[in-house]
Order: sequence, then C-alpha cells, then structure tokens
Amino acid sequence: MAAGPGEDRQESSARSVIDRALTIIGTFQGGRARQTLSEISRRTGLPIATCHRIVQRLTEWGALERDGESKYRIGLRLWEVASLAPRSVGLQRIARPYMLDLYETTGYAAHLAIREGTELISIERFQSPRRPARRPLIGGRYPLHATAIGQVLLAHAPADVQEDVLSGELPAFTSRTYRDRETLAGVLAEIRRNGYAISDRQVDAVHIGVAAPVLGADGAVIAALSLALTQQDVDGKNMIHLVRLTATSISRALGAAGFESS
Repeated sequence: MAAGPGEDRQESSARSVIDRALTIIGTFQGGRARQTLSEISRRTGLPIATCHRIVQRLTEWGALERDGESKYRIGLRLWEVASLAPRSVGLQRIARPYMLDLYETTGYAAHLAIREGTELISIERFQSPRRPARRPLIGGRYPLHATAIGQVLLAHAPADVQEDVLSGELPAFTSRTYRDRETLAGVLAEIRRNGYAISDRQVDAVHIGVAAPVLGADGAVIAALSLALTQQDVDGKNMIHLVRLTATSISRALGAAGFESS
C-alpha cells in the first residue's frame, strides 16, 4: 500500500532533522574542536533557534558535550560509536606499534591514511613536538593528488575514482603540485610499478613525503603509510626502504588478523 501524503510529510521531516543533525556534527571537522552555538549556526546556515533545538538533543544523547565556557565539542558517546568502525579503528590499532617504531627510528612524522571516495582520511600519526605541523589532522579529509600518501591511495583506487580525480580540478598548493591529467596519470603508473611514492614539496615549500601501500588479508590496498621529510633530512633512499618495510610489516599483521579491504 502506498504511503499517504501525511506519511510522506513525516518521513521528509524526519529526514530533514537527521540531515541537519549530521550537518551540525560535520562542523567539528577541520580542526574545530570547540564551537559556540552561534558559530555552529553560522557554519550550518541554520537559524539559531533551530540550531539550538538540535544541538540540545544531540547533547542529551551524548553526541555533543557543553563545557564551562558554553562551547560545544564532540561527545564521548559519539567516540564510543565510532570505535566500532573496524575499517579505521581496527587498522589503527594494528598499525600503531609499527608506526611508533618507524617514528622512533627515524625521528620523522609518520602518517597513516585511508581513502574515502576522492579524498583521503587521516587516521593516525606520530610526530615530534619539536617539529609541530598543522596537517594532517586525525580525522581530517584531504585531496589525493598532492601528497605522497594520497598518490599511493589514488594509484591503487578503482578506475572510476582515478578518472574522477584526473578529470576534475587539481588545486595547486605550491608551484610543484601536479596540475595536469597526463602528468599525474604517469606518476600513478610509476607508483604502481615502483611500490612507493615521493611528493617533493607539493603541499608546502618544506616537506617531502615518502609513502607506500598497506595491504589487507585479501591483497588489496586498504591504506597508505608515509614519512614527512625535509630537504635537510638525510638518506632519502633509506627512508623509502624503511617506509616500505614498515608498510609490509603492517600488511603482514593485517593478513594474520584476517583484516580485509571491505
């Protein structure tokens, strides 16, 4: 039996509330850990009264928390739910000891990321407090074409994803960023042949990234691992070897755990 007009309106209203709630939660991405209600309202484009009603409900459920300065942050219950996502959390748990060893051995920032659509999502990193860097932020989303870790993920992405990136806009972060389809396509083919990627100051004027793929139990690329170097850092070839060796060790551990790409 087809739904009546009243049921259609109820379903549309419920979907609208869910969409608005997800939009509110999404404003906490990009390093905005704490926000006032006014800031949330401005970033979502929702009226302050509507925003307040939904924020209050999210706070009651535990998705958001309000601190002593009347600012909101992501709540513990949302973290608890997120911890059930095996694709990121399970991978992070297995990879962490290997990443820590790589970081302690080299002293350079180690980074682990997965691909979601045409973006990468950062899921873990280790870096020295003496070498602070604003990016990547854990949970942050970034384009695939400029960083070594993104290029590895893109090189092993399905053909339709590669086509979407290659045929779309390739924003330039520095004069070295790959901007044209033919050049980037050639780089991706080279990454598949060599088993690693190098991004030489394509995101900023300082860092050189070295990255290698991480495989699941089914042999598919499910993540990528990278180190962030500078021109002053020594022995780039040895860094490539260490990144590939660490990525292989993580892949073996994932295989032993039966961790697959899907």
